Amino acid sequence: MTTLAPVRTIGIFGGGQLGLMLGNAARPLGIMTVFLEDSPNCPASLTGQVFTSTQSDRFESMCDTFTLEFENTPLEHANHIEKNHKLFPSSHALLIAQDRLNEKNLFNELGITTVPFLSVNDLDGLRHACQQLGLPLVLKTSRGGYDGKGQFVIRTIDDIITAWDELGEATKIAPLIAEGFIDFSREVSIIAVRSQTGEIRYYPLVENTHSNGILVKTVAPAPNSDHLTWQAQQNIKKLLEHLDYVGVMTLELFVTDAGLIANEIAPRVHNSGHWTIEGAVCSQFENHIRAVAGLPLGSTDITQPSVMINIIGQFPDPSQLLAISGVHFHHYHKEERAGRKIGHITIMTGDELLNDTVNQAIECLPNRLGL
Repeated sequence: MTTLAPVRTIGIFGGGQLGLMLGNAARPLGIMTVFLEDSPNCPASLTGQVFTSTQSDRFESMCDTFTLEFENTPLEHANHIEKNHKLFPSSHALLIAQDRLNEKNLFNELGITTVPFLSVNDLDGLRHACQQLGLPLVLKTSRGGYDGKGQFVIRTIDDIITAWDELGEATKIAPLIAEGFIDFSREVSIIAVRSQTGEIRYYPLVENTHSNGILVKTVAPAPNSDHLTWQAQQNIKKLLEHLDYVGVMTLELFVTDAGLIANEIAPRVHNSGHWTIEGAVCSQFENHIRAVAGLPLGSTDITQPSVMINIIGQFPDPSQLLAISGVHFHHYHKEERAGRKIGHITIMTGDELLNDTVNQAIECLPNRLGL
């Protein structure tokens, strides 16, 4: 049995709330975290030293291994690190996840069902996609974009020019992707973690509610989802093994009458897994740190059913919120701004009281998008 050298410091690309929660998970394991992030007062600064891009050499010299909390980490940074160090997940996984066309082509190559899609390089190509896929369809940038950004829903022929005017400039960097609409009943996601030895552990399938492309609520486990679990696990297993992936990955899915349809992956810890901090034996954050550090994985079993709600734009009164039994409050130490995720709450009270407690907690929120 090969013994890995102990990892004492993990370098993390990005310093947002995911970095903050990774740092919190690493500390009890005796592992330090440092961050490459151009905002010195970012959320992750509460858990470790932050280096800006002009200090990347110092950042690199401090670390035993590297990971990321932001899938749009520049590939040149990832490639540079891999010349002399280990990076989990790898730059190849980033290359796939950063490009929606690469991603969906890989899904289809592995036999994972997706929505119908076409590459769009110019206005004529967009008109062709509208004819082939039918309307409505969603036009997206193939790179960048998150939380509903970088996309346009084309509902009628009259929308084509408007959509091109809004997104066409992005084709100077990479093609756009046109995705056909499908009938689906709900959105779910599965989070899994793969170790350096190839062991895979799965968190339960969860149900997600979005508003304007932003995740607002996650229910764990997803109600009435036992018949979907095997397919979800097999889909993410194919991706993890094909990419020789190490760490936490998330696969977002649509539930249809014909089964699950894959939407996209996130090569990192994910918003739909925040409930695992209190609601699982070993959180997604701790399991990611364990995988990156070459440590044994922890149990992904739930402690009890949970509901996670994002705090968006404006903070609630914490005294009012925490007066509710079963509510856990997470503050990201961000400034309030419309549409910005600045915290989350996780509610755990047992099945009988859960819905009533969720409704009480929602009443405390200044912004109740989609809730």
